[in-house]
Amino acid sequence: MELGPGKVAVVTGAASGIGLALANAFATAGCSVVLVDIDQRALDAAATEVSAHGVDTLTVVTDVSKVEAVEALAAATVERFGAVHVVCNNAGVGGAGDPWLGPIETWEWVMGVNFWGVVHGIRAFLPHIVMSGGGHIVNTASIAGVFPGMTAPPYDASKHAVVAITEDLFTSLREGGIPVGVSCLCPGWVRTGIGDSDRNWPDELGALPERDAAGEVARKYLSRALDEGMQPAAVADLVLNAVRSDRFWVFPQREFLELAIARWRDIEEGLDPTLPEQVPGLPPRSELMAEVMAAMLAEAEQTGNA
Repeated sequence: MELGPGKVAVVTGAASGIGLALANAFATAGCSVVLVDIDQRALDAAATEVSAHGVDTLTVVTDVSKVEAVEALAAATVERFGAVHVVCNNAGVGGAGDPWLGPIETWEWVMGVNFWGVVHGIRAFLPHIVMSGGGHIVNTASIAGVFPGMTAPPYDASKHAVVAITEDLFTSLREGGIPVGVSCLCPGWVRTGIGDSDRNWPDELGALPERDAAGEVARKYLSRALDEGMQPAAVADLVLNAVRSDRFWVFPQREFLELAIARWRDIEEGLDPTLPEQVPGLPPRSELMAEVMAAMLAEAEQTGNA
């Protein structure tokens, strides 16, 4: 589809990272932009930056895990601009706490934002995109959506679900002859703040789960990998190219896609799941596990001496 004046793009998670880069990219293309985030202060700053491109903007503080909030967002968008053409369901969180022994709220939060946020975004905006004459939906998944094991299990599960529903949406719209394109974004490490997303842990879920020694080691290397990752603006450029050319898959880093390809070869051969010794951006797995075990032992000794 063509992008430019008269087109309206909605971006969730727009206050930082990939979301902010997407908002800037659509604004540079001449589109009006609706910036959506849960962080009011960061959202206001992002809107000032995006507005500098000379386009109309609207900011809407929204908890995408809540269906009523996303429906209100869609209504506010149409009330302000009269139409909507592109929706980027991009908001996401990384998780907090032990997925197996910690509080169930860890799963509820991650699935609420990463999975239900996409579902709500599709359902709330799709009718408006159709009535606007067509457009495009971009769902931000992750390489974790096709290759589990690099991040936390709730995150992996949520992103696998995003990949699945995005494929289903694509085939449903294509078979129905509905003029709405669909893209699935699956990045690896990108320079975003998702490693610190527990700063937005909702009060309604109680106290933020504590991170144990193993979790702190994982957090350290995750932060390092993200800091050395791809620039969000480069990811946003690939997304805009996909929207313009009506391309479904967006894999910004080929080296991560190779991990998924190797996994599917194992599946084809009926092999048990394994994790690779080397993942781009991380230390060798043997070194990482040795550090995790040392941290756990030190924590156990400290607890025993307390």
